[in-house]
Amino acid sequence: MSKGWDFLVARDNLERSFLESSTDPAEQPLAPGEAVLTVERFALTANNITYGVMGEALGYWRCFPATPDWRGRIPAWGYARVSRSASPEAPVGLRLFGLVPMSTHFVARLQRTGSGYLDAATHRAGLSPFYNRYTHAKVDESFDNHRALLRPLFTTSFLLDDMLYEAEHAGTRTVILSSASSKTAMGLAWLLSRHGMKVVGLTSRKNLALLGGLGLYQQLVPYDAMAGLWVETPAVFVDFAGEPAVVRGIHRQLKDGLRQSTLVGGTHQRTPPSPKREPLPGPAPTFFFAPDRLRKRVSDWGLETFEARLGEAMKAFVAASASWLRIEHHRGPEALTAVYRDVVTGQARPEAGHLVWPDPTSR
Repeated sequence: MSKGWDFLVARDNLERSFLESSTDPAEQPLAPGEAVLTVERFALTANNITYGVMGEALGYWRCFPATPDWRGRIPAWGYARVSRSASPEAPVGLRLFGLVPMSTHFVARLQRTGSGYLDAATHRAGLSPFYNRYTHAKVDESFDNHRALLRPLFTTSFLLDDMLYEAEHAGTRTVILSSASSKTAMGLAWLLSRHGMKVVGLTSRKNLALLGGLGLYQQLVPYDAMAGLWVETPAVFVDFAGEPAVVRGIHRQLKDGLRQSTLVGGTHQRTPPSPKREPLPGPAPTFFFAPDRLRKRVSDWGLETFEARLGEAMKAFVAASASWLRIEHHRGPEALTAVYRDVVTGQARPEAGHLVWPDPTSR
């Protein structure tokens, strides 16, 4: 394999992955205004599987296009450094945090903004700034891993908590979360518990013991025991799994006792969802798109206040997770392939936080 490589997946079956050689970053042609960014490290979580599942519907495949177009490059949150530049706004050595491909490097047309940089490449036009923004990131080994692993996920947790805690949801007695072992669900459970909300987690039997010892959920129910689920109503269901049978089961059991049903992720899906959906008892499920809620709260509070509130909450969650979160480092393309297989098939352990370094010699 050359000095450059890309990790690709079949867009219609995320379990099929491919390692492909790419142009050596030292020989990558650049147009005026472009820069080569060498990927330092990125986090790999169930959230990346959701990006693949929703890649067509929400534009994630457009972040880093692949050829042929039946393959895709799943975006991941991490760090990259400008290694070559034909742009006065992107000096060599500039280190950035944002969405990167699962690759050794990528080309961006970095455009300076008031709060950092945007990739102004044509293929990324129209994407939400939430997914297209890069921030200057000085090396901080006491925080870098947690930012890559938790910041994007906890931002979604924070925005969901904000939505659920608004006045129109006053009176909700229980919040039910599927894929309770996903870190976004765990972050939301922690936030809701701080409000005194009862949180019920749906999970596989293999995760019951671990999750039960974390104190995040007041009740844990394995998927195969959902038929016996009883909760205080009115209740809200937040679906991170994207498993139609789970959604149907919750709706059929709670019916009008379900105040709201919110679809967030697709941790249990490896293929795009079917557009056909049967009518369900209770409220119609609605999709939660974090950038829309982010835009509303930044408008309401101002960016500085939003960042301060999010930062304070995340700092507390990182401290609370120190007793159970185990960060694991994976170096090189073969290690990426192995850990991706665990994540996409649901075999990754919930207490593990996976950081991938494309360069196997990185330390």
